[in-house]
Amino acid sequence: MAARKRALAATDTSTVKSVCTDTKTDHKPQETTDSPIAPPKSASIFKLSLLLIAPYFYLLFYHYKIQHDLKISILINAVLSLAGFFLTVKMIPVASRYVLRRNLFGYDINKKGTPQGTVKVPESLGIVVGIVFLVLAILFQYFNFTADSIWLVEYNAALACICFMTLLGFVDDVLDVPWRVKLLLPSIAALPLLMAYAGHTTIIIPKPLIPYVGHEILDLGWIYKLYMGLLVVFCTNSINIHAGINGLEVGQTVVIASAILIHNIMQIGASVDPEYQQAHAFSVYLTQPLLATSMALLSFNWYPSSVFVGDTYTYFAGMTMAVVGILGHFSETLLIFFLPQVINFLLSLPQLSGYVYCPRHRLPRFDPQTGLLTGTNDGTVVNVYLRIFGRKSEKSLCIHLLLVQAIGCCFCFLLRYLLAGWYK
Repeated sequence: MAARKRALAATDTSTVKSVCTDTKTDHKPQETTDSPIAPPKSASIFKLSLLLIAPYFYLLFYHYKIQHDLKISILINAVLSLAGFFLTVKMIPVASRYVLRRNLFGYDINKKGTPQGTVKVPESLGIVVGIVFLVLAILFQYFNFTADSIWLVEYNAALACICFMTLLGFVDDVLDVPWRVKLLLPSIAALPLLMAYAGHTTIIIPKPLIPYVGHEILDLGWIYKLYMGLLVVFCTNSINIHAGINGLEVGQTVVIASAILIHNIMQIGASVDPEYQQAHAFSVYLTQPLLATSMALLSFNWYPSSVFVGDTYTYFAGMTMAVVGILGHFSETLLIFFLPQVINFLLSLPQLSGYVYCPRHRLPRFDPQTGLLTGTNDGTVVNVYLRIFGRKSEKSLCIHLLLVQAIGCCFCFLLRYLLAGWYK
């Protein structure tokens, strides 16, 4: 979620919502003037998409000789995803008018004291992305899966988890669910996936550790499924925690999704095992529409944000990436892609556990005179980065943090491929 605060009828001060940067509003419908939101920042998104997607298409079309039928399925999915991008861009302004009428709006805390800080910003617009994504994913079944496909059960289980999590995220946006309850929501939404999962429960032991473990491959059994459940909880909440400035939630999703696509194409191109290729193609089929619809949302959520994404989007995005990592059989690699989120979680742990005082808004301090943000003592990557590198504007800070995310993904590729000899 971006830094926001809602108009409020009554505040429950006994519940601390440390990861969400908003105070909730009375949701009774009121008369409101629906001012049009700012147009999408198309130029910025176009440049970003070229930067992130160009390596993916280079690998897909030129570097690897991918099976023709598999490439056709990926391209069909890409065309549907592109249509989803334009549909999402068209639907967000329409949905914004409806949520404003229902008093689902907020004020940007990081612009408090400026004219922009008094603008009503529609929120929970992640619901648009979730709906478009699900429609695209369901339509794609017609082009790729048959009634007896062995992947259809897991594919529908994945969609059920994503749909369930999107619904629970929207419920949280409306009802302001306490933070401790948030931990249970992904666990509930992950049940269809855990029940339908029929993949391996083994891990490959790195070569230097084999003498100590005694096995090259270790079967974890039910412990692996427990790990999958915990991974879902972490992914959905980690994006929610690493937030607070315009464009950060969607931006980090776009960077990670791009890295996931590149990883999957590299795995498909380097393998001759059809089942292994299909597992990674399965991940591509869900990640491409996630990336396309998220790009559309980012065009409105980039600084200065004209919409807020809400818990609906952070839960949806986290669940989708957890699902593709689990069913694509690269959950360990996915966790390294989330390296900045892991660091942010570790920094946040003293406050989240109640050991250190946790304010409702763990945000930097905004100076309306200079327009710069100053880091506080709260345990988040956002604040720590500002304390180390000094005050920055909100837009500059977001760009820096997304570069850190990209560097983290590059570090993951370094570990995964240049040091792959450890696993041989």
